[in-house]
Amino acid sequence: MTAFTDIQYLKGVGAKRAEILKSKGIDTVGALLRFFPRKYLDWTNVTPISRAFFNENVCVKAKIVTPVEEYKTKGSMTIYKFIAEDESGRMFVNLFNQRFLAEKLKYGSEYLFYGKLDGSYIMRQMNSPIIKPADYNVIEPIYPASRDMSSAQLSRLIKTAVKSVEINETLPQIIIERNGLCDLRFAIENIHFPMSPEAFHKAKERLVFEELFVLQTALCLIKFKSHLKSGCLVSKNSFESFKRNLPFELTNAQKRVINECICDMQSGRPMTRLVQGDVGSGKTMVAAALCSLAAENGYQSALMAPTEILAEQHFKTFSKINEYSGIKCGLLTGSLTAKQKNAVKKQLLDGEIDVIIGTHALIVDDVQFNNLGLVITDEQHRFGVTQREKLTKKGENPHTLVMSATPIPQTLGLILFGDLDISVIDEYPKGRQKIDTYCVDSSYRTRIYNYIKKFLDSGRQGYIVCPLVEDGEEVGLKSAKEYFEALCQNEFKNYSLGLLHGKMNGKDKEKVMRRFANGEIQLLVATTVIEVGIDVPNATVMLIENADRFGLSQLHQLRGRIGRGSEKSDCILISDSQNEETLQRLEVIKNSSNGFEIADKDFELRGPGDFLGNRQHGIPQMKIADIFADKKVLFKAKKEAELLLKYDPKLKFPENKELRQEVIDLYKRLNQN
Repeated sequence: MTAFTDIQYLKGVGAKRAEILKSKGIDTVGALLRFFPRKYLDWTNVTPISRAFFNENVCVKAKIVTPVEEYKTKGSMTIYKFIAEDESGRMFVNLFNQRFLAEKLKYGSEYLFYGKLDGSYIMRQMNSPIIKPADYNVIEPIYPASRDMSSAQLSRLIKTAVKSVEINETLPQIIIERNGLCDLRFAIENIHFPMSPEAFHKAKERLVFEELFVLQTALCLIKFKSHLKSGCLVSKNSFESFKRNLPFELTNAQKRVINECICDMQSGRPMTRLVQGDVGSGKTMVAAALCSLAAENGYQSALMAPTEILAEQHFKTFSKINEYSGIKCGLLTGSLTAKQKNAVKKQLLDGEIDVIIGTHALIVDDVQFNNLGLVITDEQHRFGVTQREKLTKKGENPHTLVMSATPIPQTLGLILFGDLDISVIDEYPKGRQKIDTYCVDSSYRTRIYNYIKKFLDSGRQGYIVCPLVEDGEEVGLKSAKEYFEALCQNEFKNYSLGLLHGKMNGKDKEKVMRRFANGEIQLLVATTVIEVGIDVPNATVMLIENADRFGLSQLHQLRGRIGRGSEKSDCILISDSQNEETLQRLEVIKNSSNGFEIADKDFELRGPGDFLGNRQHGIPQMKIADIFADKKVLFKAKKEAELLLKYDPKLKFPENKELRQEVIDLYKRLNQN
């Protein structure tokens, strides 16, 4: 039997159980072997009763020193009580409605008890422990169970699979030796049924490395594959003339990133680069410089933005920069009339437009280019991978630039954008104002409202951000709708307010954002829909309600909606939470304006969920690796993957046959997400 054998043919499965297993994603025997335990009960690690901490799971070996007595409660419950003791002390044990277990226990016999101690040091007790014979000296795996299949049933099937399946090595021997890893059979056996804690850790080390290595190999193959294709060759370098025509000086970071991109574009291969820059770091100027370079070399550029407002803002910026250069810019969004769209599409096809800026309207089938050489996506996490691909397919292997204002931790960057080269703009343009951030509780609300009014009275604008759209979604949290109505009727009845949230349709959102951008709305009450895609330099104050409900990176992105002009800006975070960890998190956002530092801390505290969002990046869920805790292994795996692919770029060598199949399986999972 091989790892690719259909799961129904494993002894003890059959057609009915196969359906249950397949619903869990287990369709082959190999997939069953890779269905790892969610935790373990270590019956080998025995703790004396007197040394066990309260409210922590422990394994105690003790003798039953009183008969098991049965007690009936007023309800229908039956409690079985007895005392067990070891050399260090004794504990009271209570079993609830466990008659079958109670009848098997023998007075004077020794057992293992697994559970939590509570009570007091004088009278310790353990309620409903798991009880095993005293010689049950194993580390027991516990699997994700369901009503249709228990952990014990899964354990028995996996034990059968381990004994009967042929387990072929997936990693090249040289990589195993260089990294001091155990072989795959040992790893599979000891991740499910560890012989000892040491064997378990060795098995996990091997499987974590393998999972990250296969992922990095797949991502490197994507990257190498794109590099094998010929790109749009850029021979003229117009960067110096572009800089001279600017009314301001680019930062050293902007110059460095632009030069990195130019080197890619002159290499003969398509550029595939992510430019990461904090809010306000000047990514737009990088995009403008590269569009200018493409135009000077006879190629068209396309910049896709997530909202019409942002697309229009980019269009105005690009048009102003290229006012005297002869480079023509165009705008294509969903709100244009059919006549306007057709005119823009014709100009694009005829080559009259050098730089087209738009929204999803750019990826419509009838949008065609004359000679597309550069594709840029702004706020990449707002687009799916397929949307970027649709745009790039409109040219002959064009250069690709991905821009993101969401700082991605380095470890997560290797996962999300492993197929891209990464550049970082880590410097702010001169004159950018620091945003002062304050953390207060709700008792300050009246003072905060008066403070906001001072900004509005001086001609400035502001935001109030709420975590929810409507009341009733979660108790105790401010909702945008009811909050907006209350402010209109009370504290801000003499001001112009607007409401913006994710449940509004696209046209209504654009209408509100446009009114705010034009200054018709003084104070915008919104949800996190404003996180990207809105740039109003006149907005200089922000209040974030229930700030403890947001991730640090999200708070930083929201805060980045203000401070975009030359005026001083303030951000006020309201939270009544007394949780120590929450208060520490809010201190991080209060004291730091560095998005990359904040992202690393957020990733450490909350994990990858905030960054992965709805998994539109197509990244598979890790089965055993933790991309934060195992970041050192991730870097090692990436290095090994690159070395291997230089030696065997298509994984055609016989010793890489099993690895090739693992990578193919991963590709399938990537395409399913």
